[in-house]
Amino acid sequence: MTNHYYSEHPETAHEFDEWSFELRGKTFQFVTDSGVFSRETVDYGSRVLIDAFEWAQLPEGKILDVGCGYGPIGLSLAYASERFVEMVDINARAVDLAQGNAKRNQIKNVAIHQSNIYEEVPETDYAAIVSNPPIRAGKKVVHEILTGAYPRLRTGGTLTIVIQKKQGAPSAQKKMQETFGNAEIVIKDKGYYIIRSVKED
Repeated sequence: MTNHYYSEHPETAHEFDEWSFELRGKTFQFVTDSGVFSRETVDYGSRVLIDAFEWAQLPEGKILDVGCGYGPIGLSLAYASERFVEMVDINARAVDLAQGNAKRNQIKNVAIHQSNIYEEVPETDYAAIVSNPPIRAGKKVVHEILTGAYPRLRTGGTLTIVIQKKQGAPSAQKKMQETFGNAEIVIKDKGYYIIRSVKED
């Protein structure tokens, strides 16, 4: 258990990589390591979510990236939207990498810290929550991310996730529909679904 990317403290030997990737019009320099999700490139699902995410119609406020890994989603959205983005992950190694990648790319409108889902996220006024949820951690964890988003969003705020159809997209959409009263499939791309719910009045 301690060597999964969703472990609190992975015990695998360090194996650092450094590479660049363009997201939302900026070429990011990323340092990654063993024991984190998709260490060799920005995974396709995250890319689809980043490109699909819309902020123009959101209420004022911060964005929260749950399960941020080494930071591609949160950092690229902070850059593109110019909003403040809070980024959390249970994996201490991923959090350290994300903090370093924020500095490396001069992204200052972020706060990055360790949290088991929402345990260390006391605020309840986010404009949006985004997540590429840790499927391998199990359905219970994924559904906690979905249901826990609702009380932490402002009215008009959105929860946007990416999940593969074969890895539980229909189940996730059903849970979001139950929680929010709506759950729209925004994009389908190579088996990846971008699902968005809006917190209504």
